[in-house]
Amino acid sequence: MKDSVNVLTIGNSFTDSLAEFFPLAAASAGCELKFHRANFGGCELERHWSYISAEEQSEICRIYNGGYKLRDTLSKTEWDYVTIQQASHASWNWSTYLPFAQDIHDYVKKYAPGAEILIQQTWAYHPYDPRIRPDGAWGFDQTGMYERLTECYTRLAETLNLRIIPSGYAVQKLRKLRPFQFTDYDPVQISGLRWPDLPPMADEPVGTAYWRKTPEGDMKIGMDLIHLNARGRYLQTCVWFAFLFERSAEEIKFVPEMISNDDAAVMRKLADEAVKEFKQVKK
Repeated sequence: MKDSVNVLTIGNSFTDSLAEFFPLAAASAGCELKFHRANFGGCELERHWSYISAEEQSEICRIYNGGYKLRDTLSKTEWDYVTIQQASHASWNWSTYLPFAQDIHDYVKKYAPGAEILIQQTWAYHPYDPRIRPDGAWGFDQTGMYERLTECYTRLAETLNLRIIPSGYAVQKLRKLRPFQFTDYDPVQISGLRWPDLPPMADEPVGTAYWRKTPEGDMKIGMDLIHLNARGRYLQTCVWFAFLFERSAEEIKFVPEMISNDDAAVMRKLADEAVKEFKQVKK
């Protein structure tokens, strides 16, 4: 059990999603959290390595936030953990992982030798996403995406001898806990909706439907089908808390206003189960 944790994420929006709830959850459990993000939206491992390489090749180049080179961010704090992950759109494709993950791993060990490097397992998209719908470009469904990304993260963990934060596994457990029969929506039906009605999101922890105004002033439905919604972000927070602090998520007292107490309790319990059940490969 830990009372305080310093964690640096080298990631993208799939770790930015922790910023809203994770500090509040840790504080509510009487724990101290330093949570620093070296993230760029949609950033693949390859792009992170290109940024690091550019910083190393020029004394004045500073791409990461705060006006520091990443090496300065790594060395100026005694980090307990530094996390890495692949961008979600490449997470299922093993060919996108190496050598970039290895290069980043070695770079982190050079400038933050005392930190444990962890991998965050990301999650599969909402089934509405066109890439994983029937006849989608990727050729597999939500389950297929989850299986492929899990295989890639497990293979990376074996290669680098690292532990995995099982965020994606927890999301998949929640989907199985509250199963639904997905019926592909009719685009004509969606186009017929009028403000403020929205299409159902099938109790998913991933995805948000919303109305937005077009440049012409009309209202149009938009969908974010890859990021966690409030329920998903709370679940991710609980998983990270249980994993990093080595405590039960049941210690978290914070519950967001948009989530019921009963639903939050289910997700805290599920997060504990995910951390305990997920098979780690680190020797």
